[in-house]
Order: sequence, then C-alpha cells, then structure tokens
Amino acid sequence: MLEVSGVDVSHGRAQVLFGVDLSVPAGSLVCVMGRNGVGKTTLLDTVMGTLTPRAGSVVLDGEDITRLPTHLRVRRGMAYVPQGHAAFPQLTVWENLQVALEATTHRDRSAVDDSLDVFPALRSFLKRPAGFLSGGQRQQLAIARALITRPRLLLLDEPTEGVQPSVIDEIENAVERLHGEAGMTVLLVEQYLDFALRLADSFIVLDAGEVVHSGTSADLHDEGVRRMLSV
Repeated sequence: MLEVSGVDVSHGRAQVLFGVDLSVPAGSLVCVMGRNGVGKTTLLDTVMGTLTPRAGSVVLDGEDITRLPTHLRVRRGMAYVPQGHAAFPQLTVWENLQVALEATTHRDRSAVDDSLDVFPALRSFLKRPAGFLSGGQRQQLAIARALITRPRLLLLDEPTEGVQPSVIDEIENAVERLHGEAGMTVLLVEQYLDFALRLADSFIVLDAGEVVHSGTSADLHDEGVRRMLSV
C-alpha cells in the first residue's frame, strides 16, 4: 500500500533523514521506533506531505505522491493524528467532530457515530469544551476526528504520550479493533515498547535519521533491539 524509498529530508540546512526505506503492506500495522530526536515524526510528516523530501519517493497504491499536497493525500484515504492531542480547545467535543465532518468530501453523518463507537467514553463529554478534557480524552478525540474521514491508512504519532494507563488500554483496544477487525492499515510511531509489541506486525528502528534495524514483532523481544530503544 505504502512504499517509502531512499528518502532524504532536511529542516533548513540540517538533514534529518538519510535514505530511509519503509514498506507498509495493505492491512498491516507497522511501527516506527527509536529514541527522541531520531526523525520519527519527520518521517510521518513526509509521508503525509507536510514536508517534502530532498530525495527519494513516497508511493501510495502504486501512485507516486511525493509532491502531492496534503489535502489530496487525505482524499486518497490517508489520515494523520500528530503528537499533542490536537483539538480545538474552545469548541465542544461534538463541535470538534462536526468540524472534521465538514472538512470531508463525503459529509456522511454516520461517520461521527462510527468514530464515537470506537471511543464510546467520548459520548459522555459531547457538550464539554475540548480544552477541559484530560490528555487521554483529547487523544481519543484526536483519533476519533481522524476516523471521520474514513481513512484506509491511519498515521499515529505516539498516541500513548502523556496519557494515563487506563486510557492507554482503551486506545490500544481501539487500534487493535481498527486494524484486526476492520482491516485498517496503520503506520504507528511509538516509544512504548510493550504497546508496540502487542500491536505491531512489523517495525523499523530509526537512529540518527537512518533505519538501523527492521523485523517482525517477534524480533522486538531481542535484547539488541531493546538496547537500541532504551533511553
């Protein structure tokens, strides 16, 4: 479904990614791992089109989308949940979901109900401003908003960051259902090893902007891989 080949990416004069290759087959869940500052978010930004690589290509379903604007990638079935529990804090949960719906081309109101079915706890907070939610609740809202676009490829950037353990379990269960039952393709950036271990089909490890290891989820038990990921 997604093929990233030989991607070099820079922030100004500083090169961040060096010849990165990544394959995300349709229906798989692939995890990008590594310490802070190694280029994980930069890779997702490149896949989503908010950054343009200096070299290499990004191909979705056989189409080269390397230079395609972000909004056209969304129309092709991509959705991105960045770090930071993104939401409009002054708007209620319901209004946040409606804003996402209005931005879609399908305008299918059942998409809102479907996203709330994934995170039913949000139904209790529909009238609450998003700024008054906990970090975990805002993360659930951010994922629910992305699901309203009915994506085929979901990009998640560290969904467990700053989230209480009980909500991490809820997010894990939701991602597992989306991937395992609904067959959604997921590209996940995550540092929480046990979370990745339970969800991922395969993974890559980045270090200093390069892929230094890749394998299946079974390989995450390897002590050498664990050392690469230790802080």
